[in-house]
This record gives sequence, structure tokens and C-alpha cells, in this order.
Amino acid sequence: MGADALIAAGPYFEDLEIGPFPGIAPAVTLTEGLAAMHQAIVGERTRLALDAELSRRVAGGVLASPALVWDVSIGQSTMVTQRVIANLFYRQFTFVRLPFIGDTLHTTTEIVALRQNRAREGRAATGLAAMRIRTRDQHGRMVLDFHRCAMAPLRDPKGSTGRQDDLDAIPSAINLEHVRGAVAGWNLGEFRAASPGQHFDGLKPGTMWDIAGGDLVSSAPELARLTLNLAMVHHDARAGAGGRLVYGGHTIGIAALQATRALPNLMAILAWHGCDHLAPVREGDTLRSTLELEACEPLANGGGLVHLRSRVRADRDNQAQDVLDWRFVGVMA
Repeated sequence: MGADALIAAGPYFEDLEIGPFPGIAPAVTLTEGLAAMHQAIVGERTRLALDAELSRRVAGGVLASPALVWDVSIGQSTMVTQRVIANLFYRQFTFVRLPFIGDTLHTTTEIVALRQNRAREGRAATGLAAMRIRTRDQHGRMVLDFHRCAMAPLRDPKGSTGRQDDLDAIPSAINLEHVRGAVAGWNLGEFRAASPGQHFDGLKPGTMWDIAGGDLVSSAPELARLTLNLAMVHHDARAGAGGRLVYGGHTIGIAALQATRALPNLMAILAWHGCDHLAPVREGDTLRSTLELEACEPLANGGGLVHLRSRVRADRDNQAQDVLDWRFVGVMA
């Protein structure tokens, strides 16, 4: 490398400022090929994302998998977090509209809070960046609106920025009006007629499922590339301690797949109350989960919202470790 070569990489914590981030990732058109590749890596068993004819009758178009949509949205936001050490949490994650195959996603990222972590002996300085991410379609219609928080290194391992914004001030309550609006025009009766088995009226809050069988985490860098995720720790074994980390959306996608084993007629996931990454996941881990139905909320047009909690653990070297605590909202007919 020449002495005058520029370094092509994302910002350090010191470089971040409150306000809109100037970099914008390429827009992504949701195609059948993209959906097929995503399904091959994380799995997909929701009927509307797999059955184009049923999706047209129920939702008015060929629905894209919500897991694909959130992976693309998060990936587009990683221009800010190319140097990320870890992603900590998501808040207020809400679909305002569920896009169809053929729609094009554009994402903007705004930095809303910065807090440098307390210095620790023997550890390089780091900070937390909270971001608000908004994804719109080709017509400018809002698709996703959420916050996420990432840990980033300082350029100076012993540096101090004085940033101590209050991350607890980031709101956590989802907008249920938006959630209900996302499915307001759906024909839930059509879905019930076409899908035998348990539906909303057969559910009881407090039910728990221990989902038998785990899922291997594979093709981790391929998923990161597929969704435009630039975080170096997902691509470069030398970028993080202990080797490459699996992108958090990969773990969430497998948890969503496992949830449909307990609830085969889960139509779509519409929002997240919260999502906390408890420990890193590595390629080659086997993920297992339990699912709890926390609450049921009837909808005016039949069916209802189901408030669910997925707890995921990773099997590695004959040991199990809790890696994800995910509370989300789905819709059932």
C-alpha cells in the first residue's frame, strides 16, 4: 500500500455526530431471487411469503418475507457501523407497511444518542451509538421505523469524547396503530379458509413451546453480503476478537423460522417490542429456542395480534449459551 493511500472504511466513534448520517447505501429491489437466497440461508415457512397466489388473495400482492425486509433495512444502515464491535439492542421496531416482491427499499440513518463506555483497564475505549433507521419504498411510503444501538471503537484506544447521552431516553413502546394499519386491508377469512390448523381463536396466553430440533448457522458471510451488511466483524476474522461474528439478523431469522414450527399459521411478524443480543453467535453453532405467547389482541376484521417471546440459545462445544431474547408481535387469522 502506498504511503498516500486513503483508508476506505467506516467511521470511528469520535467521528459520529448527532443528526442524519450523510452516507446512503444503495437501494435494493426485492426480487424472487433475493428472496430465494435469503430463504436458503435462514429459512422461511410463513405461508404468505411462500405462496404467491394465497398472498395475492389475502394481502393484495406477493408479500416479501418480513425477515428479508428487516435484514436489508439493517444492512443498509451499516454504513454507520462498519467498525461495529457488537449490536446491543433494537427498540420500537415497527412495520408501517409490509412490502411486496418488486418493491425497492431506501434507508436513511439518523444518529440520536452517543455515549462513551466507562474506561476499563486493559481494554480499548469504546462507545455506544443509538440510531433511528427509516426505510421507505420507491413511492416514498414508510416501510420500517426503528432504533438500534451499536458499540464502536474509538480511533484513540485511550481517548475520551465526553459523550454521555442518556440511552434510556430512547422510547421503547411500539406504535400499535401502525401495526394494526399494516394489515387493515387483509382478507383474514381467505387465509383461514386456505390454511387448516390452529388460528387466533384457538390460542391461550401463557402457552409455552419448547421447539424440538435445532438449526445450524451456516452461510453467515453470504447473508451479510446479500443484505449489504458492511460490518467488518461479519466478514473478516481479524476484525474482532475470537474470529468472525454472525450478523444478529441471522440469529433472529432462525428464531422466526423456529417460531413457525410452534405456530404454522403465523401470517407475518409486524413489530418487535424489543430484541437483545445476549452473547455472540458463531458460524457452526446450532440454535435452539423456546416460544411463549404473552398476550392476544383481537383485530376489528377478525383474527388478532399475538405478542410472543423467543429465547434462543446456541450449542457450541457441547455447551449451551443464551444468545437472544426477542419479544415480537405477529398476526394470525
